[in-house]
Amino acid sequence: MNTIPRIPGHRFLHSPGPSRVPDEVLHAMSRQPMDLADPRVDACIAACELGLKRLLHTHSDVFMYATNGHGAWEAVIANLVAPGSKVLIPGTGHFSEGWSAQAEAFGARVIRTPWIEGQPISPAVIEAELRADIAHEIVAVFAVHTDTASGITSDLPALRAAIDAARHPALFVVDVVASLGAAPFAMDELRANVVLGASQKGLMVPPGLGFVAVDERAFEFAARNPAPRYYWDWRLRRSELSYRKFCGTPPQSLLAGLEASLALIFREGEDAVLARHRLLAHAVHAAVARWSELGTLSFFCDVPAARSVSVTTIRVAEGVDPEALRSIARERFQVSIAGGLGPLAGRAFRIGHLGDLNPAMILGALAGVEAAMTVKGIPFGAGGVQRAVEALSQAG
Repeated sequence: MNTIPRIPGHRFLHSPGPSRVPDEVLHAMSRQPMDLADPRVDACIAACELGLKRLLHTHSDVFMYATNGHGAWEAVIANLVAPGSKVLIPGTGHFSEGWSAQAEAFGARVIRTPWIEGQPISPAVIEAELRADIAHEIVAVFAVHTDTASGITSDLPALRAAIDAARHPALFVVDVVASLGAAPFAMDELRANVVLGASQKGLMVPPGLGFVAVDERAFEFAARNPAPRYYWDWRLRRSELSYRKFCGTPPQSLLAGLEASLALIFREGEDAVLARHRLLAHAVHAAVARWSELGTLSFFCDVPAARSVSVTTIRVAEGVDPEALRSIARERFQVSIAGGLGPLAGRAFRIGHLGDLNPAMILGALAGVEAAMTVKGIPFGAGGVQRAVEALSQAG
């Protein structure tokens, strides 16, 4: 017998991934699987490929995988990194370090730039590292656009300019897991060679579907890579056959969800989606600025322009237990927020504001966090929700 009490209403999901799944996506995913010869399978895959290309603003090939973002990282590494080759991975904290560790597991020699807490990637440091690589041993720069742990978004055009200024041939590889569908991104205009993402954040689909967009230069580079691979191999997946595209049976339910989510994004309009994310982030930032006035809480990102539109990471003073705060918010006030990851564990909590959200939902989440802080006796500047209301009401 289920002894867990029923919770009226719904629990607010404000982690930065998995994010809330729209009803239309859930309904699309509930249909029965099809046999692989059914033309609807190919039609769904084609719609997802074209939709991702449209959202990425690219003409490059898109390869999809039954995996999470870490698997998409591995697909990139397996195709581009031969044992002993060098890659430059700028420090962003938890997620750049995770990508570095995976690359090293494949035998790569990883050059890490220092991570400075609260700061985005420094283009000057990237340029200096590449200029120092006179022999051009570095095959690629792997950059995380928005680090979900720190809530910091780095300036990708500035990183592209740094690579160009160094006159270095390294491939430019970008992780948009936490930014696609929330922040502006244009692969071809950026001249990124490889872009990777996953389903469970701005794309509003449950976890389990990753993708990689690959331009022709990167594809040819991968074709010359002698490293062994099979499941991840872009050469094998460049096919008109759905079975080949997925190295086996496609994850039909997730693909149906992605097709539905992309349709929702384009129906709302990409510009409107991005504007909505800016507005909701502005409201959250207004509340956090007010909460921070007593010094117990503060923005983790020290650069206002680099604060993500997807997630806000909030540093807590010593003696404040963010996990206890999360537990109260979730169990008593039905607001699920995220904790600190990696080096930020026990030092921060995070409010996700991406995907299928609107102003009323953001206000409810902020009120739940305020209530939880009140219960825990955490000092905070009063009136954060009111500041968020003002930020929302002043929007034109």
